Amino acid sequence: MHNNNIKNNPLFVLGSILFGIKTYIIYRFLFDIELDNFMQELILLINPFVSSFLFFSLSVWYKKHSQQMKFIRYSSLIGTIILYINLVFYRSFTDFITIPQLFQLDNMGDLGSSIFSLIRLYDLILIVDVVVIWYLSGKKQHTMSVDYSKRKKRMTLALSLLLLIGNFILAEIERPQLFTRAFDREYLVKNIGLFNYHIYDLALNTKVKTQRVFADDNQLTEIKEYVNNKQSDVQSELFGLAKGKNLIFISAESLQNFVINNKVNGKEITPFLNSLVEDEDTFYFNNFYHQAMQGKTSDSEFLAENSLYPLPRGAAFFTHSQNEYNALPEILKEKANYSSAVFHANNKSFWNRDEMYKSLGYDRYYGEQAFQITEENSIGWGLKDKPFFEQSIKYLQSKSQPFYTKFITLTNHFPYELNEEDRSIEPYDSNSQTLNNYFPTVRYTDEAIEQFFAQLKDAGLYENSIIVIMGDHYGISENHNKAMSQYLGKDQITPYDHVQLQRVPLFIHVPGSGKGEVISRVAGQIDIKPTLLSLMGIKNERDIYFGNNLFINDRKGFVALRNGDFISENYLYTEGVCYDRQSGETIVDKNDLDNETENPCGPIQEKILKELSYSDEIVYGDLFRYANFMK
Repeated sequence: MHNNNIKNNPLFVLGSILFGIKTYIIYRFLFDIELDNFMQELILLINPFVSSFLFFSLSVWYKKHSQQMKFIRYSSLIGTIILYINLVFYRSFTDFITIPQLFQLDNMGDLGSSIFSLIRLYDLILIVDVVVIWYLSGKKQHTMSVDYSKRKKRMTLALSLLLLIGNFILAEIERPQLFTRAFDREYLVKNIGLFNYHIYDLALNTKVKTQRVFADDNQLTEIKEYVNNKQSDVQSELFGLAKGKNLIFISAESLQNFVINNKVNGKEITPFLNSLVEDEDTFYFNNFYHQAMQGKTSDSEFLAENSLYPLPRGAAFFTHSQNEYNALPEILKEKANYSSAVFHANNKSFWNRDEMYKSLGYDRYYGEQAFQITEENSIGWGLKDKPFFEQSIKYLQSKSQPFYTKFITLTNHFPYELNEEDRSIEPYDSNSQTLNNYFPTVRYTDEAIEQFFAQLKDAGLYENSIIVIMGDHYGISENHNKAMSQYLGKDQITPYDHVQLQRVPLFIHVPGSGKGEVISRVAGQIDIKPTLLSLMGIKNERDIYFGNNLFINDRKGFVALRNGDFISENYLYTEGVCYDRQSGETIVDKNDLDNETENPCGPIQEKILKELSYSDEIVYGDLFRYANFMK
């Protein structure tokens, strides 16, 4: 009778079912995974149980019943922790965590209220199966454990592997070349499951770690030939417009372009930036897209300084801070004797900035220790933007000119906290506190930048400076699409709308130039470096970069997003659909994309995948160590 109970009630089967159900609930209802057809629904339903059965069934190889139970207990606990970390991460970034990001845990200490705002009370339901398994594995150990022969153990393993292979076959049918075209982590999770995705990610991380070892200078020769064929020899009419001037760069945290010339509760959100749009000394780019990935602000810095793409996983600031680069501050120093500095009132190790800035060629980093930070002048992530700029002026005045300085703001950072006395406009009214509070913090940053302009004038630095203001990345994620559609007066936020919301403002203000205008050609953060070097009157023919000078017409005409999506002058491609960029109408849907004669997005995407691949080769292989950029 005892043996029958053992065979009829194995805990590893019950644990697989309970964990599979929980995982499916998270996939289906807590992650915002798009399902387009029945096959995708079926695969999403199957893969949680395939993964959990494969792992829990390993317990049968333990001879002692107590060891079996211990394995199942801790497997359910560790699996739940992995699920929950991904869930919290997804709520913030609408993405899944990668192995390189696990090495960025030093950042977690600075996240504070950001993490707590992502935790929900109903999350407690996710530990119900863990409690059940721990109870049964303790109180019912002898009736829930198994004593299989070697033959049955092998059969159990074979069954779990067959289920896994079946899952992969279905995934390959649904998404051909899934692993070779893995730009989209959602596709991987949707088709093979979160845990198999993490195993794949680990294998991929191991592979890229070896790329530097086996890299050689022949790779760089091929890339340079490609880049030279893509770069225009045309010189902008504005070449040297800001020659010899100080370069002041403001990286505006989470500032999206939809707030420019827009209102909330009847009041302007960004009155000062709106005034710059009409300013005769300002170039405003209204179709300028951020291209950051998991590195967020650090990715936007990487793009602007190097004109290289960010990595598809993790942040180059962390994983490749020891590489050789040919970055903007280094070029300005070598070509025009510029000093350089970064101002950011945050922990110097956040995003590994203290190490990466050295590799980029910066002379000085003014971190949190350079500022007087108190409870009164700080909130959220640290020093408020107004005192941040106020306290920075004295350092600017002491610097030798010409200088290149970068300011990274903090106040307009999720979860967008602001004291009542600092609010000039009231929050929006929607179902999203994040979007509601976003508008007052954007307005605060706008006022801080306006005051900074006045402070530069008072310090005698304004006239001899060029001032660049750039949004670093999105502020409102897809998780708030319902509220965003309400604000924008749309029925819903479509994939096309989502890409358009990745536009961030770019202002290039050249006092006294009188040449300012609104420029509507598509552009991206990768174009910053060549554009600024041209304005500063610096030629750098031997450089290798993927951006274009924004002030010439002979450009490649597309902006590549890190996940393989793109925006061109005529088309927008995302989630397997080719759209007309101007109207948003579908030209070719995902079911017809393999028909090249009818797909105008196809040839552009091929160029983009090649360009992203070349940029990755440079970073992963540290190929600039073979380059001689000096002439």
